[in-house]
Amino acid sequence: MARQARLVIAQQPHHILQRGNDRQLIFRDDDDCQQFLVWLREASRELRIAIHAYVLMPNHLHLLASPAQSDGLSKMMQWLGRHYVPYFNRKYDRVGTLYQGRFKAIVIDSERYFLTCSKYIELNPVRCGMVSHPADFGWSSYGHHVGSKIDPLVTDHGMYWSLGNTPFQREAAYRYLVEQGLTPAEVASVTDATLKGWPLASTQFKKTLQKRLQRSIGPGQRGRPKKVASAIVVDAID
Repeated sequence: MARQARLVIAQQPHHILQRGNDRQLIFRDDDDCQQFLVWLREASRELRIAIHAYVLMPNHLHLLASPAQSDGLSKMMQWLGRHYVPYFNRKYDRVGTLYQGRFKAIVIDSERYFLTCSKYIELNPVRCGMVSHPADFGWSSYGHHVGSKIDPLVTDHGMYWSLGNTPFQREAAYRYLVEQGLTPAEVASVTDATLKGWPLASTQFKKTLQKRLQRSIGPGQRGRPKKVASAIVVDAID
């Protein structure tokens, strides 16, 4: 059975993960990161996708983005692939695919998890042991959110604006939130949902979404399935 289509909802934030094939490098130097961001900005503007947070790691990338249309994320990632992959292959005299399969994208419940997901993305270099503080990593949206740089790629989300009435208040509040870090449970919840393709949301949000869409948006019930078909549906979720 074909796997269930990726769930993308217009005007809703999504956490996107794209890995290098076999976890190989997709960014080898600063020029690669800079060129990717130029194309990401162009694609997001053309396709009306708001980029709220990002980080470019050596062998993978994370985005937090809201598409104006439900097919926007796929079009953006395809557009980036058509531009960045040939550039990378020419530069490093290589051939073949650069990415590990299709990208992951999950719906984010804004009120409950937007700021958690934004912190998760920008703290990735710290969790990976590359830097001791997110400010020390140059290829993320952290500097924009705390006011240390102007990043034209980033579109602030309403949840970020809710942190204060002035830019100074928002930047200070966000810096404080990041300094608090994430609990192991929070890290696990974002990671697990992303890898399994489930919405990162409250129980009520999921129930409302499932009723509206009339499709499975999470894991099946625990225990041995009564019918083979039900097991196939669970396994088909990306």
